[in-house]
Amino acid sequence: MIRDSVHRLLRRRGIVVRALFSILLSAAAVVPAAAQEETRDLTQIPIEELANLEVYSASKFLQKASDAPSSISIITADEIQRHGYRTFADVLRNVTGLYVTYDRNYSYIGARGFGRPGDYNSRILILIDGHRLNDNVDDGTDIGTDFPLDVDIIDRVEVVRGPGSSLYGTSAFFAVVNVITKRGRVFEGGEFAAAAASRGSYRGRLSVGERLRSGLEMLLSGSYYDSKGYRRLYYPEFDAPETNNGIAQNADTDRAGSFFANVSYREVNFQAVFNSREKAIPTASFGTYFNDRRTRTKDERGYFDVKFEHAFKNGWDLLSRAYFDRYDYNGTYIYDNSETLEPQLVSNEDWQQGMWWGGEVQMSRPLGTRHHLTIGTEFRRNFRQDQGNYDASPDYFLYSNDHRHSSNSALFIQDEYSLSKHLILNGGIRYDRYSTFGGTTNPRLGLIYSPWEKTTVKALYGHAFRAPAAYELYYYGAGNKPNPYLRPETIHTTELVVERFLGPKFRIAGSAYYYRLDHLISQQTDPVDTWLIYSNTDEIRARGLEFEVEARGLYGIDGRLGYALQRATNQATSLRLSNSPEHLAHLNLAIPLFRGSTWAGTTLSYMSSRKTVTGGHTGGFFLADMTLLNRKLFRHAELSAGVYNLFDKRYADPGSEEHLQETILQDGRSFRVTLTYRLPLKRAESYANNHGQKP
Repeated sequence: MIRDSVHRLLRRRGIVVRALFSILLSAAAVVPAAAQEETRDLTQIPIEELANLEVYSASKFLQKASDAPSSISIITADEIQRHGYRTFADVLRNVTGLYVTYDRNYSYIGARGFGRPGDYNSRILILIDGHRLNDNVDDGTDIGTDFPLDVDIIDRVEVVRGPGSSLYGTSAFFAVVNVITKRGRVFEGGEFAAAAASRGSYRGRLSVGERLRSGLEMLLSGSYYDSKGYRRLYYPEFDAPETNNGIAQNADTDRAGSFFANVSYREVNFQAVFNSREKAIPTASFGTYFNDRRTRTKDERGYFDVKFEHAFKNGWDLLSRAYFDRYDYNGTYIYDNSETLEPQLVSNEDWQQGMWWGGEVQMSRPLGTRHHLTIGTEFRRNFRQDQGNYDASPDYFLYSNDHRHSSNSALFIQDEYSLSKHLILNGGIRYDRYSTFGGTTNPRLGLIYSPWEKTTVKALYGHAFRAPAAYELYYYGAGNKPNPYLRPETIHTTELVVERFLGPKFRIAGSAYYYRLDHLISQQTDPVDTWLIYSNTDEIRARGLEFEVEARGLYGIDGRLGYALQRATNQATSLRLSNSPEHLAHLNLAIPLFRGSTWAGTTLSYMSSRKTVTGGHTGGFFLADMTLLNRKLFRHAELSAGVYNLFDKRYADPGSEEHLQETILQDGRSFRVTLTYRLPLKRAESYANNHGQKP
């Protein structure tokens, strides 16, 4: 029955892929397995133990967070729940040094003063359980309602700041964000969640998870989201009778669905992810006809991932992975080709399709008492990097139909060397070879000094690159032309990190950084024909400070205070970048009520003014969100209620080059109520209790 449901959901993914999924599920259902290590609840340990908490994403092997050659933040499932985060974008906007902007279609990540509007999130690498999520056409990824995971199935998020190309290759520019999902043992049965929110928004989720006596563990989860959005949005730039007096009606709808499957047996793990999202665009971007609900985008993203891990008796740990990915984008844009007041509407279709497969092999082991060596290789074959543009009606006209393929491979090596009891040297280097532009080498070096038991000082240097995306290299459409001679962007970052634990309840961390970004790929206007083209033009220089204080269990209260001071400028003009706030601050507090059965979560955030792409400025703003979480509403049920933008602050984000609007107004006050009901299996409870585990 489960297999049939999966088949129906993925019926458009192809016969070969469906067959592969069926074989893997069938095989997993019949093999025995040993019990796996229980997931640790990070909110129940003293804060001073976080220094010894093991993280994976910084070095591709488990190590103490204090020994990792990076500045790291960890967001737990408990924090996500207590603060009522609705999307992955909500999670990221509450990480020190990161910020998110929204143009009423997509959400974009900014980091360390760099947040070009509309850059498709191609300069931060996002992983799901180590699987690269950035696609092979735009090299970007989605983080809003189009993110392929429901936040309720996230166990924790590891944010590793700074360049990561020495381990991960392209896109690991400003940070690597690894989303680690929950295991089936967390559910031990079924869980159903239903949410209702402002503006006709509804969300539903059904998750089924279990770990069998044989050791086989499985989690299946499906989510659906539907929102009518704002019924009326006013844009003064279109305030004329022929454009409905600047009012976009019923043009803000958003609909998304996702499916997640994770099956593990002993040393083998299989994962499948699929999501689809369709969003109407009310802003008339790219010069489209205002107030036409047919203008919209649809994005689909999915993958299959098989991972094998094995610990050899001689000390070597093996990780190998094989995967198949697919990305589809379709945009319908309505244009008015008339030169009179009488509209002559044309439906233009813009599309992309990416398909790729690849694999990686990694070996890691301690060498004696001083070294920990990691070596690995990766390969990816992009057998479809296709994109095109055409008018569909009233008359068909083809602008472009480009079909590409490419490949890239890599080798990397890293060594963690203990110079003494208090001093660690971490060094690594990676070589990537691309069929499009050739090779690139990226090193990293870190010196980690622990002068006292609860104090760590890290001196870090890293070099990273971002390969030019297929969209930037080859896209051809009305007003746009390709540039196949683009070179990679590069960044050099130096950073000093200091971390101190003050007893069992306080943690203080601070960092100072400087980076130099060269050969930035920017869209320019060619003076010869006034068409847009991507070129390696700008050089960016930036410096900043990041500061974070974390408290846990202080009078029962958990809290996190973060502040970032950042300044990023164009080297040629010495001017600040657009969409680059100088100050970012956030305060998260979770307060227990009624003997811990209810939690009050408060999120306060501030962002200073930002420059727009046309040279103007947005105002700074202060936002407040509040969430009440009752975990014992009645047996097996919990209730969460949240109010967002509590004081109904009017604020805006900078628009990008494709918008007529200089700034785009953001959401006012809104609410959400979520009811979650668990359906524990008696058999699972009995098994868990017999083994001393929480059901």
